[in-house]
Amino acid sequence: MDLPRFSLQGKVALVTGGSRGIGEAIAVEFAKAGADIAVTSRKLPELERVAGEVRKLGRKALAVETHVGRLDQIEKCIATVMAEFGKIDILVNNAGTSQAIPALDYTERAWDAVMNLNLKGLFFMSQGVARIMKEKGGGSIINIASVSGIKSEVPVIAYSVSKAGVIMATKSMAIEWGQYHIRVNGIAPGPVVTRLYDSHFINMTEEQIEKAHEAVGKRLPARHVGQPYEIADAAIYLASDASSFMTGHTMVVDGGTLL
Repeated sequence: MDLPRFSLQGKVALVTGGSRGIGEAIAVEFAKAGADIAVTSRKLPELERVAGEVRKLGRKALAVETHVGRLDQIEKCIATVMAEFGKIDILVNNAGTSQAIPALDYTERAWDAVMNLNLKGLFFMSQGVARIMKEKGGGSIINIASVSGIKSEVPVIAYSVSKAGVIMATKSMAIEWGQYHIRVNGIAPGPVVTRLYDSHFINMTEEQIEKAHEAVGKRLPARHVGQPYEIADAAIYLASDASSFMTGHTMVVDGGTLL
């Protein structure tokens, strides 16, 4: 195995939803692989903490407070990153949200909140960065989807629909932007220990949540619930030259959930 092909040395990565969970893990692991990192979310103090962890690894870091569901803030974010680094080689669209509401009770406001962040924001962030990548000679875009976009989950219809849209957007962008040497791939995680996943266990104590994780893990072929770094490991492959012949696909990293 040509391990240097997994290196991100000299690359600049922009990670949305980078203040915690999978986004934080991707930012830190990318830094370990040699990349300089820009992280965005709506929580600047948490972003600064993650940026601090990246700097401890000897890499440059930038925290940019951004609401990815708003186009004006997407444009400002991209301009800020470009002013700091002069390029964006890797984009990880990780920002996302979910609301557990039965389909018959969903409101327009709740639907739009999920779609604006999970799908609209993802596309327009990708579009803005792809324009830069086109001029710079290419890059890698990684979209964090979900197994819920492949097999619908109840009661999160908007989340499932949005993640199915992410999978299709990944394919469509890969086809259109391949001519510019931009690869677009996705990752569909299964159950991963994050704040978003733990929202399924509302009103439980920490001990009860831990037991719930164990119970879910026992039902999976992998025999454990995923950890954020396990998704970050897959993202390193997709960001690096090791995946140079892969585009338009969504990797399922789910511990066997779909089985």
